[in-house]
Amino acid sequence: MGEQADVQRLDDAAVEPRLARLDAVLGQLEQTPGRTAELALEAVEVLTEVYGEALARVTDLAADSGGALDRLTDDELLRHLLLLHRIHPDPLDRRVARAVDDLRPQLRKQGAEIAFVGVRDEVARISLSASSCGGGGAALRDLVREQVLTFAPELSAVDVAAPAPAPALIPVAALWQRPDRTAAATSEAEQAAGPLALGGTA
Repeated sequence: MGEQADVQRLDDAAVEPRLARLDAVLGQLEQTPGRTAELALEAVEVLTEVYGEALARVTDLAADSGGALDRLTDDELLRHLLLLHRIHPDPLDRRVARAVDDLRPQLRKQGAEIAFVGVRDEVARISLSASSCGGGGAALRDLVREQVLTFAPELSAVDVAAPAPAPALIPVAALWQRPDRTAAATSEAEQAAGPLALGGTA
């Protein structure tokens, strides 16, 4: 059996412009009238379905092999394709949590903290707090939304809000006062003040 020829591999930086070019070409085809353009789009759709099925079979095989599935989902291009074909093995909340974890180091360099609150009714809730004020807040929120939707495109919305304020602290002195004693002390003070304190006349 002969040696397999070397196949040129593309890194992520090389893949990105090719995906952008593909989107542009498909956009042109959609706007081109005629049967030829319709056949081209149909060919792309069928080819996508076949490759999606092949990718699904790969993930099924990888699920039986230790950390192979994790390596597949760690790859940016493969993760994108798994999401595109809706065959990503991780549940929705786990993918959102991972998006938040991936963003955390970048946001901390900008003085912001991020936390995953939860997912409910197809809406992801993210807590974001920034130490500095100004116009950067909106940009950071947009960055978070874009990242989360990249990992979970089936979400209907991403709610990015400031964390809930901490509950007010109860003074230590108040912990030693019993409600019944406080009420009794108030009653004794009113009695000692006499009828004038109650609005009467002497």
